[in-house]
Amino acid sequence: MARKEASKTDWAGLTQEMEHLLRLKAGPIAYKRLEKAAELDKIAEVMPLDRWASFCQVPAMVRTMGLTIGATRDNFGERCARINGLAPTTEKQVAWEAESFANTWFANVEEARKQMAAYPLVPPGEAVVLAPLVAGKLEPDVILIYANPAQMMLLMNGLQFKDYQRFQFFFIGEGSCADGLAQCYTTGKPALAIPCLGERSFGAVGDDEMVMALPPAMMAKAVEGLQALKARGIGYPIMYLGPLCDPSPVLVQIYPEWWERR
Repeated sequence: MARKEASKTDWAGLTQEMEHLLRLKAGPIAYKRLEKAAELDKIAEVMPLDRWASFCQVPAMVRTMGLTIGATRDNFGERCARINGLAPTTEKQVAWEAESFANTWFANVEEARKQMAAYPLVPPGEAVVLAPLVAGKLEPDVILIYANPAQMMLLMNGLQFKDYQRFQFFFIGEGSCADGLAQCYTTGKPALAIPCLGERSFGAVGDDEMVMALPPAMMAKAVEGLQALKARGIGYPIMYLGPLCDPSPVLVQIYPEWWERR
């Protein structure tokens, strides 16, 4: 019988508070790379993926159905497997991908190869597991958060409330799991991504959604920042005034000192 891995962090509490502050439609997802596939047996109520799939479909099953999904090399095509560290990068595979992408996303093989060389890769392992973060089943390597642009803006504002840093994000083209998940995994920094065609077509991501890959250590920082902003009257949903209104009544509440010096 699978046993539940001990959690060192109150993921349930942090998740519930973030969902409350941002009014998220679906909760954050915990992602973990496993050195050995046998480690899946240690995770409570894990459902081994029993078919071929695109990786985009796995977060969708977690966030829409609340499932805990385990997957190995056998479940994914070469590209999904390589990005998630489940398959090595070989010249043969890069050549095949470049030829395929030269017939779809890029003008020719040379342009496609430039993309192949640009995206980050999760380190090698035998399996990955994704679960609702609120369940606290595992200590994640990366947290995935799906939200609309306004919610993402406030999430990043919360991260910047203390220890300010300017965020930079990437777009490799088709392959948002590289821009978000793999980018965050390899750098340890938040990675905002525009969901790709695969995520929208296979992963049920809406037209208005984006995805943030967040280092687990920053989850509490994000929540604390959001709480501080809320205490100052800045939160979600954002009040809509429109372009024809005098904004003074709102601005004087948010920036009283600045308004007095205008």
